[in-house]
Amino acid sequence: MSYDRAITVFSPDGHLFQVEYAMEAVRRGSTAVGVRGKDCVVLAVERRALAKLQDPRTIRKIVSVDERSVLAFAGLTADARVLINKTR
Repeated sequence: MSYDRAITVFSPDGHLFQVEYAMEAVRRGSTAVGVRGKDCVVLAVERRALAKLQDPRTIRKIVSVDERSVLAFAGLTADARVLINKTR
């Protein structure tokens, strides 16, 4: 089976591959919450268990976009990195 970017690629049992990939990304994602107060904003993200060989300092779900903007993401870091770079 070769990799294809078309949206209508079906598996042999009739499922759309892109839908299955999206469901897997949601399952692997974590929770991100933002609360706005009168004169503050609080961002919180879920910290999941790490793999044994993973350095906890490398997991960042809250990212500074510039000196005035910060964002939190809930999905996969690789997907978020693309959107963060586009936002910057």
